[in-house]
Amino acid sequence: MIDSHCHLDFKDFDADRPAVLDRARQAGVAGFICIGAGGDLGPATACVDLAERHADIVATVGIHPHDAAALDEAMWDALDVLASHPRVVGVGESGLDYHYDRSPRPCQQEVFLRFAHLARAHDRTLVCHVRDAHADALEVLRRAGHVRGVIHSFTGDRDDARRYLDRGLYLSFSGILTFKNADSLRDAAAFAPPERILVETDAPYLAPIPMRGRRNEPAFLSHTLRVLAELRGLPIDDLAAQTVTNTVAAFGLPRSFGEAPTPVR
Repeated sequence: MIDSHCHLDFKDFDADRPAVLDRARQAGVAGFICIGAGGDLGPATACVDLAERHADIVATVGIHPHDAAALDEAMWDALDVLASHPRVVGVGESGLDYHYDRSPRPCQQEVFLRFAHLARAHDRTLVCHVRDAHADALEVLRRAGHVRGVIHSFTGDRDDARRYLDRGLYLSFSGILTFKNADSLRDAAAFAPPERILVETDAPYLAPIPMRGRRNEPAFLSHTLRVLAELRGLPIDDLAAQTVTNTVAAFGLPRSFGEAPTPVR
């Protein structure tokens, strides 16, 4: 498996990060995309550092939409340099979050558009955070033109899924897929073409059932994968292989990245 979106740099893992990685590898996670996006450049540089030290970790760089208003030109210049790093495969997460509205919506939209342009300039994948904002996110993506992208922790319904898929985007499913109140999301997950779906933890957030309430970690990825496999009527190992192939394609990774050394458990 590949965990297509996790925050291994977070302080939540400072006390046991090597053990977290070992548990994930033993559980069949052979690749990690570490998302370097917070309120400043710290997460981006920390994720690049992790990617430099671990062959099975690659990084993205960005600023979270919560903090879009904090971006200045010096930060943009630094992100432009970081995006060219050979261990960086994506830009973001960026996007629109209308649930918390911690940055003004027009600002979020313009920053999201600029990140889309940055991703295209460096031939990187745009990692999109979209919460309560699907219509506006699609409009920004339309303005951006063709960009390779992933809707991280997709939470929309079948119609939302169709619109993103029509733009050539991938959908990544997190532990939310296992929650009891996620019927419309499960419907979308069953609907999406098999070659356009990824799985993620968003660790340390969104622990899947039966781990809900605990700190999430990449070792829990198989719980989400199992629900997705059941929805699609596939053996879990077959779907694991498909999502690895999809993640490699979505992020332009080497074909050998994410070849699991152990079966999914």
